[in-house]
Amino acid sequence: MNKNTDLVLFGAKGDLSARKLFPALYHLHYCGLLDNELRIVALAREDLTTEAFLEEIKPKMASYVNSKRWTEKHWDSFAKRFLYLSMNFAEADSYASLADVLDEQRTSIFYLATPPQLFDNICEHLGNSGCLTKSSRIVLEKPIGHDLQSCIEVNQTVANYFQEENIYRIDHYLGKETVQNLLVLRFANRFINTQWDQSSIDHVQITVAETVGIEGRWSYYDKVGQLRDMVQNHLMQLLCLVAMEPPNSMTADGIRDEKVKILRALRTIDSSSVAEHAVRGQYSDGWYRGQAVPGYLGEEGCEHTRSDTETFVAIKAHVDNWRWAGVPFYLRTGKRMHEKITEIVITFKSLPHNIFSSGENIPNRLVIRLQPNEGIEMQMSSKLHSLKDKMALVKQNLNLDFLGTSGNDRIPDAYERLFLDAIKGDQSLFVGREEVEESWRWCDALIKAWNEQALEVKSYHAGSWGPTKADLLIERDGRSWHE
Repeated sequence: MNKNTDLVLFGAKGDLSARKLFPALYHLHYCGLLDNELRIVALAREDLTTEAFLEEIKPKMASYVNSKRWTEKHWDSFAKRFLYLSMNFAEADSYASLADVLDEQRTSIFYLATPPQLFDNICEHLGNSGCLTKSSRIVLEKPIGHDLQSCIEVNQTVANYFQEENIYRIDHYLGKETVQNLLVLRFANRFINTQWDQSSIDHVQITVAETVGIEGRWSYYDKVGQLRDMVQNHLMQLLCLVAMEPPNSMTADGIRDEKVKILRALRTIDSSSVAEHAVRGQYSDGWYRGQAVPGYLGEEGCEHTRSDTETFVAIKAHVDNWRWAGVPFYLRTGKRMHEKITEIVITFKSLPHNIFSSGENIPNRLVIRLQPNEGIEMQMSSKLHSLKDKMALVKQNLNLDFLGTSGNDRIPDAYERLFLDAIKGDQSLFVGREEVEESWRWCDALIKAWNEQALEVKSYHAGSWGPTKADLLIERDGRSWHE
């Protein structure tokens, strides 16, 4: 780990900084994982002293820090790392003050927690003001563009000032402990590794369900929709990790190369197949935990009487290679759904013949839970303990609870791992340029297809599991969603 690091955070007063970034850095500081020389340079527009800035963010971030780890002693030592600077990110003259506090003998990591429209200006002004050195790194939050062309433009702009090995594109799902454990599960366990292909697996489901609505982002979200907001990044990354071949090594290049192969093998959903392979939905008024919640068009900030922006997407995808030939991948994500859950469900093929006369042929399922209650669950057949029914079968679950077996009081947040890796210079859990561009290429084709076919959004009640047509998408194949 570099002992002389400046973490320069653009957008220090934003919601992401208060909810995720500063709490993650505090937890790393609490655990002694940040070098004493690491400095946090916080940048925002408001004219404040460092002391005033710290007083303002302290109560906000404290509410997101694990209560057992929040102490005034640790806060005081953590606060000593900070330097606050007032800047207008779009104005070149503002960068002179930043250049004055940076030292070319130290490694600068520029973290852009800003709207992507500012990436161009920030990179240009950093380069022209003398803030950059060969060792400078940049961390980019999603979205990287809103389609393939804009993604290429963003990537090229950043590449004009930073080498690819110094560009860290965040998908925070990759920092989750369970996602990293997926690689270990697949590639460190022979009894699973040898069953991980079309000869044993019937189908794969990936669900990312949110109970929240738009949360005050209506004007932004209505231009984006759920496919661009969630499928293009989070679900594509999870699909790649499930489907990829074993990399030659656990390096950034090794992992990225295999993920790119999967994205290129994804079967294009075009106008001739989109109606049977994709469902779009939009939530209407409903109930969540006994409380009435508004529909999408009733959310704060909505100024329209209608919108065809999707808040739910279900997709039947195929990876056209030898390992996954004939195995469908069912992807599902939506807002205002019945439960907040992120999981990957691997359903194995049933045995060709059930020799037990009592009971059904119960398929094995491997359930990988990313949230809540991170862990891995194996569903399997077992004998029912009964004198009456000699060999009756019953479904049993083998449950690996990550928190319960870790001996820790909490599972680290994804941003803690990603901050550590960015500081260490490890890109293995960050997204490469080819990955993000190939993902956009596939999503653009899908968007084009549903626009050509005028694929309408289907209404679903807030608090439900999505539109009925999403159930039909999987049920016509003789399968059902795991709920």
